[in-house]
Amino acid sequence: SAPGLERPQVVSHVQQSLSYTVFDCKWVPRSARLLCLGSAARGTGVVQLYELRGARLELLREIEKPKPMKCGTFGATSLQQRYLATGDFGGNLNIWNLEAPEIPVYSVKGHKEIINSIDGVGGLGIGEGAPEIVTGSRDGTVKVWDPRQKDTPVANMEPVQGESKRDCWTVAFGNAYNQEERVVCAGYDNGDIKLFDLKTMSLRWETNIKNGVCSVEFDRKDINMNKLVATSLEGKFHVFDMRTQHPTKGFASVSEKAQKSTIWQVRHLPQNRDIFMTSGGSGSLHLWKYEYPAQRSKKDSEGAEMGVAGSLSLLQNVTLSTQPISSLDWSPDKKGLCVCGAFDQTVRVLIVTKLNKI
Repeated sequence: SAPGLERPQVVSHVQQSLSYTVFDCKWVPRSARLLCLGSAARGTGVVQLYELRGARLELLREIEKPKPMKCGTFGATSLQQRYLATGDFGGNLNIWNLEAPEIPVYSVKGHKEIINSIDGVGGLGIGEGAPEIVTGSRDGTVKVWDPRQKDTPVANMEPVQGESKRDCWTVAFGNAYNQEERVVCAGYDNGDIKLFDLKTMSLRWETNIKNGVCSVEFDRKDINMNKLVATSLEGKFHVFDMRTQHPTKGFASVSEKAQKSTIWQVRHLPQNRDIFMTSGGSGSLHLWKYEYPAQRSKKDSEGAEMGVAGSLSLLQNVTLSTQPISSLDWSPDKKGLCVCGAFDQTVRVLIVTKLNKI
């Protein structure tokens, strides 16, 4: 057979119109359910819970809250609980029991301005250590919360004295492979990427990719840092090899110009960390595979270890909408099942085929 025949296909399985602007969508772990959250026309927050039943989505529950919802994660609670943590336009971090969503099980006014991004680790059996949540805000700060500790973050990464505050657009946990180790990566509107080491409470590395950083994600949270993808406003994304940090050059990386428009999100396939999907301002999705180099590190002229970047291949791309696809989530349970939300007020469930062939 011709090699072209084995390429994965991205099939739109179900489309559901929404009556509000959707900012984030998430699969509920160990279920055929998914969540959409966003902002209603009258300025309130909406959470909708759907169940995938064959070729349709059935609305199970709709919850309205005072503030528009920007982002959510299940990552900091157990598979038994499956509590949802959300960040809203008022800077509030709330944790909800979706079975009884009237009052949050945890609530804190985390930031002075909108929470743009949230991530969780230590729950769902992902990552060792405490069940923590990280939030990144327009107020320039990145805070780490342990829901067992009321009101005060366990870590607060803010601009140093005299440094201007930058809008933090994206945050992600990584390196949580034992009880002690853990990092947070944050991306900002001016192109800064900062890696905070939560074990030593210090800035471990920083770089600038010259364009607003829309999304960052480690290929896995619960292993020794391996790869980090950062996407930007200008249609470019960068893959950093996080195994080897050179004393001055930092991490080796490869970059790719995927399209002309903003790359809103990156999400790695849970069942294969070398495959990831990016979503774009042009309403398109691109499926990528990272190929490792023959040797991942080499010695520089001084004898210091430095990383070697690999290469990228585009497996498939598809245009689904005339509007940006702003959120993306792979099912942790069913390989190739994906949900995405776009600014055409539509949520789409996709099936990506042949992922075991690549």
